[in-house]
Amino acid sequence: MTTKKGKGKNRRLDRDRVTLRKGESQRADGIYDYRWSTPDGKRHAIYASTLEALREKEEQIVLDKRDGIKTEIKLITVNDVFDLWCDLKRGLKHNTFQNYKYMYNMFVRSTFGKLRITNVRKSDVKRFYNRLADERILTIATIDNVHTVLHQVFDLAVDDGYIRLNPTDKMLRELKQSHNFEVEKRKALTVAEQALFINFLKNHPQYNHWYPVFAVMLGTGMRVGEVIGLRWCDIDLDEGTIDINHTLIYYNRGDGKGCSFAINTPKTKAGERTIPMLDFVKDAFLQEKQYQEEAELTCKAMVDCYTDFIFINRFGDVQHQGTLNKAIRRIIRDCNDEVLLKEEDDPVLLPPFSCHTLRHTFTTRLCEARVNIKVIQSVLGHADISTTMDIYCDVTKDLKHKEFGALGEYFKENIV
Repeated sequence: MTTKKGKGKNRRLDRDRVTLRKGESQRADGIYDYRWSTPDGKRHAIYASTLEALREKEEQIVLDKRDGIKTEIKLITVNDVFDLWCDLKRGLKHNTFQNYKYMYNMFVRSTFGKLRITNVRKSDVKRFYNRLADERILTIATIDNVHTVLHQVFDLAVDDGYIRLNPTDKMLRELKQSHNFEVEKRKALTVAEQALFINFLKNHPQYNHWYPVFAVMLGTGMRVGEVIGLRWCDIDLDEGTIDINHTLIYYNRGDGKGCSFAINTPKTKAGERTIPMLDFVKDAFLQEKQYQEEAELTCKAMVDCYTDFIFINRFGDVQHQGTLNKAIRRIIRDCNDEVLLKEEDDPVLLPPFSCHTLRHTFTTRLCEARVNIKVIQSVLGHADISTTMDIYCDVTKDLKHKEFGALGEYFKENIV
């Protein structure tokens, strides 16, 4: 690089005698560089093999400065912004926050999280999501959870001026389309399957003690955490009402002490509700009370100052959702074995299902009975009517086909 005097100014030239701008220079090895200082007094530099390439980078710096993008932050990674997000995030329930951190640390931190935030493009996000789906064989629900965290992290990066646009925007939708992911339609027990399940519990001493908790689920549509968190003071047997004001959860606290139970308030205001008690639900509560008195069982659990839980195990501790689902699997096995031994033609058998299926079964019975949609929403504690409508539409669609089938038979026999 040379310097040439002219009209009272010193012009700096590169090897090709092209005038260099302020901050530009050419090193002895021919590489061009551009140096500048940010308002904090720090010096920064960019490099290119040609002057044209260098000036393209300079133009990007000018554009970034205009848009408020912090171009000097080149070493910040996705992990760094996630850690900042964790420090700043407020308004999440503790278990939800711990779940977010678990998902990130399990699936993002060691791979995608190491990328520099300013270098991440939509193609990088798409490639990462495809890897989660194709190589790690994650369900769309799990990837959705990962996406929820990442989208908020990149939103923070945009707000703080690290990047201009959020590269995760619409990426989950594209993944669902490219992989033809569909949310599996939740199956409810049919009337015949429900009757088989209930009658098996009633008539078999080995499983009779499970009847009350599952009957309450089938007769109220309560979430499993709401059921196992019920206390005797939450129900009024005289008035026939159930007061839902909290839920029992089991999660990793993130303090190195493993998993434990905790009490949470409902996620939304709609979750706080009063459910009328059907007669068989009231009988189930009375049966549970009698069973505990005869077995001399008392509640010994204390969870966040809550005690006197209705549904307890033989040790006096609160019930665990995993234990209930394991019990259901044993009931399905033994019930179906009994049915098959009868060697009936086209027997009714219990399909694989879980505690949440019982909530969906209750909802289906309400829809089949043509209960007002707003009443269904209120009883289930849905904050968004669209959630209730999705279930209602699915059930009424099946009913419509069934009823039109009967109508076709009527026309065939009496009119056509």
